[in-house]
Amino acid sequence: MMYDYLIVGSGLFGSVFAYEANKRGKKVLVIDQRNHVGGNIYTEVNEGINIHKYGAHIFHTSNDNIWEYINKFSKFNRFTNSPMAVFKDEIYNLPFNMNTFSKLWNIKTPSEAKKIIEEQRKEINYTPTNLEEQAIKLAGRDIYEKFIKGYTEKQWGRKCTELPPFIIRRLPVRFTYDNNYFNDTFQGIPIGGYTNIIDNMLHNIEIRLNTNFFDIKDKIKFKKVIYTGKIDEYFDYQYGKLDYRSLYFKEEVLDIENYQGNAVINYNQFEVPYTRIIEHKHFENSISDKTIITKEYPCEYNNRNEPYYPINDSKNNELYNKYEKLAKSETNVIFGGRLGLYKYFDMDDIIEKALLCVDNEFN
Repeated sequence: MMYDYLIVGSGLFGSVFAYEANKRGKKVLVIDQRNHVGGNIYTEVNEGINIHKYGAHIFHTSNDNIWEYINKFSKFNRFTNSPMAVFKDEIYNLPFNMNTFSKLWNIKTPSEAKKIIEEQRKEINYTPTNLEEQAIKLAGRDIYEKFIKGYTEKQWGRKCTELPPFIIRRLPVRFTYDNNYFNDTFQGIPIGGYTNIIDNMLHNIEIRLNTNFFDIKDKIKFKKVIYTGKIDEYFDYQYGKLDYRSLYFKEEVLDIENYQGNAVINYNQFEVPYTRIIEHKHFENSISDKTIITKEYPCEYNNRNEPYYPINDSKNNELYNKYEKLAKSETNVIFGGRLGLYKYFDMDDIIEKALLCVDNEFN
């Protein structure tokens, strides 16, 4: 059998393209090396609760077309992302807002908060050379020490003084008592979990799980490949390996109804090994006598775990540019997704990229 498109990876990019190609009458095969569809947005039910198996995913966008598109596959609830942050024995609201500043400095007004931040920012009166200096220049030392330093060093596995300043190009500092983390027009969680979205996209499309592209690419006939795996792996690492950060997740079923009272709580102190605890039932107000939490631990990437975060420093970007040139010479392969394009994307950005790819392919 000849397939029009062999789609490698069933995350959002691959699934959107598969849906659109199938809708146009193309013969499509979707493969995934995992034992499930959905990539990192995969959810599964346990104790009546939809579990985000690869970390918290909150859909948000200001793009009317993307919001309308994703709502074709699932209804969304009105979940608002309002994370909290723990530092030692203190708990604060995120993002950095008047609730944060009021507790931090025992103040009430935006003018008081602005005065403190502006005074602390003066410490860095030169162009920052590392992330620590950049963060202090943006938000002052107090915010840096309590909310950025430990969390960032855990996340990246390096001292803030060793990280480039571009990682923190900006910090959302808001002088209102509003705990909504995102500024986007639309926000929510798909009712019934993200896996339902992917299942609806891939309805009536052939899927093969536990399948590695490199094991089967010479055994299947296809006209074109949509490749969402690692771009350096596709080219057999001929220029070297791109760097990533990884995560591992420790999931616990607890015999209590409510563990932390919030979907996401960050742990900013470096001595606490995980960066955050997710309590899944709060995403959809699930009714259950038990609760399920996930502790999220950053770690170094190796070939035995998952590559989650591209490290877009100058060294890796230069290496990616070499692979990108090779990719452009491939006439029957389209690279997509965060691994294929070596860039971290929000979910709405991935959908937009996939639909642009569809337009380029069919219009």
